[in-house]
Amino acid sequence: MVKFSIAQLRKSAHQEAFAFDDTVDVSELEVMNNDIRKIDPVHVTGQCFLQGEQFIFDLRIQGELILPCARTLADVPYTLDVRASEIFADSDIGDEENEIYPIEGEVIDLTPYIKEHILLNIPYRVYSKDALNQENTLTKGQGWEFFTEEEKQEKNVDPRLKKLESLLKENKNDKEE
Repeated sequence: MVKFSIAQLRKSAHQEAFAFDDTVDVSELEVMNNDIRKIDPVHVTGQCFLQGEQFIFDLRIQGELILPCARTLADVPYTLDVRASEIFADSDIGDEENEIYPIEGEVIDLTPYIKEHILLNIPYRVYSKDALNQENTLTKGQGWEFFTEEEKQEKNVDPRLKKLESLLKENKNDKEE
């Protein structure tokens, strides 16, 4: 887990950056967010710097998600690679507006922040390779049909008025000449 005691961080980060490398199980995101069908444990690397009374974490979160295709609902693997920074400070100088989080207790747990960054970096839509191939895209089904605005206008013309439409086009062409 990516939990660090304040004493450990003060001791290590005072001399130089404290580096960490861990794998985090965030599988509960599958239950929280309907768009995530599957998520493998993510690989989290980073460093912690001590600057005054602030602990600055630079993170890199890497993993793979399975998301639904926006067109076909097929499973689409999505590679996640997120870089983020989080700042923690003693509770008396913590400021949530500036995204400086107060330290509560003697341990800093990065897991909720890692989950937050994963959720914030899920794309709005993903498409499978098959869905990107327009030839395989369905345009008609039982009780529905997909068509463009131009096709809609052509279909809405009453066949009895088709002759009038051709007269209007001829009249328009005569005026342009």
